[in-house]
This record gives sequence, structure tokens and C-alpha cells, in this order.
Amino acid sequence: MACLQQGQRDALAVLFDRYQRLVLSIALKIVRDPGEAEDVTQTVFLDIYRAVAQFDPRKGNTKVWLMQYAYHRAINRRQQLQGREFYKNTELHEEELGTRPVEAHATFGLSSPETKELVRQSMAALSDAQKSVIEMACYEGLSMREIAERTGDSFVNVRHHYYRGLQKLRSLISGGTDEKSSTQRGKCA
Repeated sequence: MACLQQGQRDALAVLFDRYQRLVLSIALKIVRDPGEAEDVTQTVFLDIYRAVAQFDPRKGNTKVWLMQYAYHRAINRRQQLQGREFYKNTELHEEELGTRPVEAHATFGLSSPETKELVRQSMAALSDAQKSVIEMACYEGLSMREIAERTGDSFVNVRHHYYRGLQKLRSLISGGTDEKSSTQRGKCA
């Protein structure tokens, strides 16, 4: 945090690498949706970057500060989702299908070969950089830092390609019509 306060922008990448899983797990437990939890995680790290001057190590360590941000941002997001009846729609869909929504939406009722073809066509529509980063992250299990080292690209660019690629995949696969359930698709892990 001291390095980030001094203007060293790479320090944010170090914080992200170190605490991203913790923030994501807190968000996921509160909002109960993988896509929304990822959005909360991104928001937390952007907010940390913007509010770095407010960090005071005498009041607590970095981990605690990040956890507090994650908790409050996730609670706020959950309240927004409840206001839009996000969870009500999810529960209704569960009752109608007798299954969890992630499973119901995952294949759109397509057979396994049809699903594979849909994913293949969607991946082909990505830019080369997006496709490469997503394949390394999802199929090889590399972290954003490892991908940056392998490709020689900056960590920020790798992360940009990854999230833009996922966003485009969600849009292509869902046909741009189902925003709520599309956040549940396109996840690697």
C-alpha cells in the first residue's frame, strides 16, 4: 500500500495477485453469483486504487482494509440486485426447472457436441489477443501474471484482454438478450 501511495502503479497488480481470491470469495459468499462476484472484485480494486490516500496502516493492515471494502461493496451489490428482484427471478427459475440456474443455463438445452460448437464459434469471434489470454487462463490454468510473463505483454493489458474477451463471449453465447444469466456463463473456474 505504501508503494501504491507513492504512485507506483505496479503495486496495484501485486495487491490484485495477492488478494484477488480473498476478495472474490467474500463477494461470492454475499452475492451468490459468480459473475456478480467478479464485478464486485473489480470494483473493490478500482476503489482501492482511487482511495489509496485514505489508507492508514495504524488503523489496520492491508488485508483487513481490503476485506472491509469487499464486504461493503458486496453488500451494496446484493442490495442493488435485490432491488431489481434478481434473486426472486433466480428462485422462480429454480422452481420451474427443478434444478440450479447455473446448470439450466449452461447448455441452453443443447447436446454436448452442439455446446462445443457454440463455444468454438464464439471463441473464433474473439480477437487473437483475447482468445490467446482466455485459452491460457482457462485451459492451461495460468494466472494473469504468468500470462503476462509468457506473452511479454503488461499485466494490465493481459487482464484487459481477459475481461473484454469474457464479456464478448457472454454476449455472443447469450445472443445479448439475457444479461442476468449471461453473467453465470463464460467462467473458467
